[in-house]
Amino acid sequence: MQKSKNNTDIKNKDTLSPQSNMTTNPIDKSGLVAKINILGSGMTPIKNPYGNFNHHTEKSLGVIDYAGFIKQMNDIVKNNVDLKDSLNEFHNMFVNRLNCTYTAMGFISEHSNTVNIKLLDKNSNVYSLKVFMNDTENEIIKALSSGEIITLNDSEVLKIPSLVNHPCAIIPIKAQGRTICLTMVSDYNVQTHISLYQLAATNLGLLFQNSELYEKVAQSSYTDSLTNLYTHRRFHELLSQELEYAQVSKTKVSVLIFDINNMGQINRDFGHSKGDEVIKVVASKINENIKKQDIAARYGGDKIAVILRNMNAEEAKYMAEYLTYTLSCCLVDDIGPVNKVSVGIATYPDDSADKEKLLILAEQAVLVSKTKGYTNGRSIIVSTQDYDFWDDTALNSFAVVMAKRHSQLGINFEEALVEQFQNENIVSQNHLIEVVTSLASAIDAKDEYTKDHSSSVSRYSVALARAINLPEKEVERIKLGALLHDIGKIGIPEDVLTKPSKLTDEEFKIIQQHPSIGVQKILDPNPLLHDLIPIVKYHHEQWNGKGYPCGLKGENIPLAARIVAIADTYHALISDRPYRKGMSFEKACSILEEGAGIQWDKELVRQFIAIAPSLATKI
Repeated sequence: MQKSKNNTDIKNKDTLSPQSNMTTNPIDKSGLVAKINILGSGMTPIKNPYGNFNHHTEKSLGVIDYAGFIKQMNDIVKNNVDLKDSLNEFHNMFVNRLNCTYTAMGFISEHSNTVNIKLLDKNSNVYSLKVFMNDTENEIIKALSSGEIITLNDSEVLKIPSLVNHPCAIIPIKAQGRTICLTMVSDYNVQTHISLYQLAATNLGLLFQNSELYEKVAQSSYTDSLTNLYTHRRFHELLSQELEYAQVSKTKVSVLIFDINNMGQINRDFGHSKGDEVIKVVASKINENIKKQDIAARYGGDKIAVILRNMNAEEAKYMAEYLTYTLSCCLVDDIGPVNKVSVGIATYPDDSADKEKLLILAEQAVLVSKTKGYTNGRSIIVSTQDYDFWDDTALNSFAVVMAKRHSQLGINFEEALVEQFQNENIVSQNHLIEVVTSLASAIDAKDEYTKDHSSSVSRYSVALARAINLPEKEVERIKLGALLHDIGKIGIPEDVLTKPSKLTDEEFKIIQQHPSIGVQKILDPNPLLHDLIPIVKYHHEQWNGKGYPCGLKGENIPLAARIVAIADTYHALISDRPYRKGMSFEKACSILEEGAGIQWDKELVRQFIAIAPSLATKI
């Protein structure tokens, strides 16, 4: 029902409660109110605005395009999730289609007991004002209380001098039967357009309802239901923001990952509800004891991650020690103290400037922590800066993390390993040998049947090189070249590399690419390894010129490559394969003899067979 200023028959006028028909604080301050506060921002003035807002003559628009008005209104509600944009479009619709002077939105603030109004006029000027809820004679409060439209002959209620003589309508907006806010529209044809205002109010109610639901859904998607921490997805979003800020501000960011150990056993022995209880205790205690500026999230099933702003690795380790101490003071029925928590740390930008690499390193550190066990009843806290990447424990941990990441992000373990290798600061020959050995072992691990293949070929090659009295420096070069002879298999698809049956011609062509791939990916980018190129590239060439990749013949094949070719073949013959058992020493030597002078250097084969009994015959 419509109420006019000239109609004083407002029901229960003297006893009306300001909150009798509306919901207080219906919109959370961090949601819709925050958005309405920037209503009108970024807008440009409407073309041909009123030159004089005190001009009283009724404006005639001629025939109103009702169908167009209704369609535009429905499109706004249907298509816009962003509330600010939607309200600005409503304003433009009223101004352009109904020639309105201004529109305004008013929201209840329970904290200040006021209605906060944001008004936008036809020239895109913005006004802000408050009306106290206890001012029950104010028409704005009356409209909110009654839930009915009130029309006024002027806008004096707003106390904005330039708008005083403009007629207006105060329109309560409802959602699900409750008054949640109001809109005001100034229109010289206010009585004519009252049905359009009612329709607009209904659609605005739907708009706010949808926006509120959207906010709730978005918020629920940010919060893990078990721990009430941020979700894994939200953690990634927030970490990206923190790293962007750290890049600009030249500060550090550390990531802690806590992994609750023995969760599988807890779930088996005491049930999943008890496991959930442990996770909740850990999450709650961590969240309580970090700084307000820091961020905690559930990173996985039994993992909690924390983003520490402006903290280096040393400071982050101190914080991790404090948190693990607080956890050890927590007791869970049937479980006891929560002190079996592994912790890994990675720091931006010291460890990596890339978010995904930073998380990979933090996860690797967690696994190293888990491997190292406990001291004084608590886990050893491990930072990425605490261990040598090429240490067996660290390398195995890296392989585990990368295996998981491959399915999640498409990150390939071997590619990541090579990148780490290229970035390694080699400080000595021994260091180089250690790193190359670890790299070769990691590549061999792709196929359980070629485990230790590279190290065995290297050992056999060294033995043959010494048997023919090569200088020790050349022996060392052959040792490294043999370790890396198959490194190019990093670029060969696993379904080809580990195929149990005979390769097709096409698959064999793919396999033949591995010497060149090894040179291109590993050796060329590293000047320290350039002298190994002939070994890696030509170890599949044959004495008769029918090998690959270049078809070299006889002594045109580098001596070191000829040595590695024999050692490589011998180990392949005596090793088990999916399609056959490894051959005996005698059988392997017999095959080498048959191919001497055809496939391999005849004199080198003779020398190798002579020393073969001193080598292990089975790996």
